[in-house]
Amino acid sequence: MVKIKKEHPKFNVPNFGSKNRKRVKARWRKQRGIDNKKRIKRNFAGAEPTIGYKNPKELNGIRANGKRAVVVHNLTELNNIISEKKEVDITFAKALGKRKKLDFMKIANEHKIKVTNGVSL
Repeated sequence: MVKIKKEHPKFNVPNFGSKNRKRVKARWRKQRGIDNKKRIKRNFAGAEPTIGYKNPKELNGIRANGKRAVVVHNLTELNNIISEKKEVDITFAKALGKRKKLDFMKIANEHKIKVTNGVSL
């Protein structure tokens, strides 16, 4: 049986999208006002992130396609993934330069490994 991640509602700030809140970004901020209806958990104010939305431990780090994401810093790490034939998607470390990324992309494409933040060949 394949487990899939639970769905959860959007966690926006209260009154998001109303006329006087055009500058409010769509992101979560904990409500701290004494009269705030979202803080006192009124239903009409929308959902708050709580522990009940958490996924099982074995699903942490799983991407939408069902594979785990792994950060690759060097050629050795990439070769380890290839030799162990892991079903993963790789993400290049931020410190890698464009030339190394291109080299790693060619190797990953040969072995049919998906790269999440690659550069165009």
